[in-house]
Amino acid sequence: MSIQQAALYSLLGISVVFATLSILMVIVQIFYNLTTPKEEAPAPAAAPAPEAPGSAGGVKLYNTDPRDAAMVMAIVADSLGKPLNELRFISIKEIGEKEQ
Repeated sequence: MSIQQAALYSLLGISVVFATLSILMVIVQIFYNLTTPKEEAPAPAAAPAPEAPGSAGGVKLYNTDPRDAAMVMAIVADSLGKPLNELRFISIKEIGEKEQ
């Protein structure tokens, strides 16, 4: 066997090995894609709900329930003689006797 013939056989053998590995890689990738559950795309953030007509925005409540906060807002609006929808309440916090 000559050197050229040995080199040709070696080159042919290496080519067969690389072709087989490439085919095996494609098969493994196909099985991986078939068996792996698809991740759902994250849902876009929901747009904030539109405010009610005449509303001046939301109010944060600290240590108080919504009924008491509504009464405080109504009392303030009545004392000022203004409609409630013209006032802007940012937050309402109940202060106990120890916190004064």
